[in-house]
Amino acid sequence: MITGIHHLAIICSNYEKSKQFYTEILGLTIIHETYRRERDSYKLDLGLGENYFIELFSFPNPPPRASYPESTGLRHLCFKVDKLDEMISFLGKHQINCEPIRIDEFTGKRFTFFSDPDLLPIELVEA
Repeated sequence: MITGIHHLAIICSNYEKSKQFYTEILGLTIIHETYRRERDSYKLDLGLGENYFIELFSFPNPPPRASYPESTGLRHLCFKVDKLDEMISFLGKHQINCEPIRIDEFTGKRFTFFSDPDLLPIELVEA
């Protein structure tokens, strides 16, 4: 039986740009980094602290995202934040624009979306 989520896998088009985005801007921790010569591909294991969370892959010439934000496959990634306004301001200082804040009609929580370097939608929800 399923006991939890182990990780999410993301394929990026520019490894260095995405690595910088997820580690230096979003603050995820590098757990392990591997270059796989036979695939000309990097695999970067990222975590929130020591908790393994994302596999970031690079592959030569991956196809672009089919549409935004709804397309087949992973729809979006969502992070909890304590102070949504402060996170939006922080992202703005890194030239990352967020959509206007919305209120979830079911939970009443405030949330917004922004994009990673490959236009993967990322949601922030205020805990």
